Amino acid sequence: MADTISSFWGPVTSPEWCEKNYVYSSYIAEFFNTVSNIPCLILALIGLVNALRQRFEKRFSVLHISNMVLAIGSMLYHATLQRVQQQGDETPMVWEMLLYIYILYSPDWHYRSTMPTFLFLYGAAFAVAHAIIRFGAGFKVHYAILCLLCIPRMYKYYIHTNDIHAKRLAKLYLMTISLGTVCWLFDRLYCRKISSWYFNPQGHALWHVLMGFNSYFANTFLMFCRAQQLEWNPRVVHFLGLFPYVKIQKPKSQ
Repeated sequence: MADTISSFWGPVTSPEWCEKNYVYSSYIAEFFNTVSNIPCLILALIGLVNALRQRFEKRFSVLHISNMVLAIGSMLYHATLQRVQQQGDETPMVWEMLLYIYILYSPDWHYRSTMPTFLFLYGAAFAVAHAIIRFGAGFKVHYAILCLLCIPRMYKYYIHTNDIHAKRLAKLYLMTISLGTVCWLFDRLYCRKISSWYFNPQGHALWHVLMGFNSYFANTFLMFCRAQQLEWNPRVVHFLGLFPYVKIQKPKSQ
């Protein structure tokens, strides 16, 4: 939502969202859309510490780091509303989904080197193309397809998991992505009407918060399923009785 307030970053060169620009600072274009990425950053850091502390496979450390990179990229994009920073937000979104596809499908993939090689080349090609071409709606369709590719495998893991607490993580994943999508669509489709309200519910900022939790629940669920495949005796435990994380017990031979 453009306005005439002077800014540090200059004219807006990327799509805007349903939040007035530079209300709280001349350095932050969309304040709530920027700071709402902080929960994702914190949750990804917690997940990374847990993965490193218990020596999970490196793929999960990379996954948590990719969540952090995405959160930082989103903060820069919404703080500046510049084309380059928009690419720094959208390209890591695709990279992250490619990493999820690898983690979900690689355990049953017989040719182990082909999948990571293909996904790496695909991600690199997309980054180059996205730097040159403005995809617009095409990016959203592409991202949605990548997300849909993950669903069948997530469902397979869900039905083959007997642990009640692990299944709850999967349900929380589904709930947060559903609510987040509703908030995203509401903010995008009804912005003109929302702009006339006294109070802006900040639907896009809520999307950021919910997707931060969504990524954490998805990562934790996948860590549980992978530990189960490796026979590491995983358990979902709760810090202070509320915050879920995976605790494993590897065989002594490992």
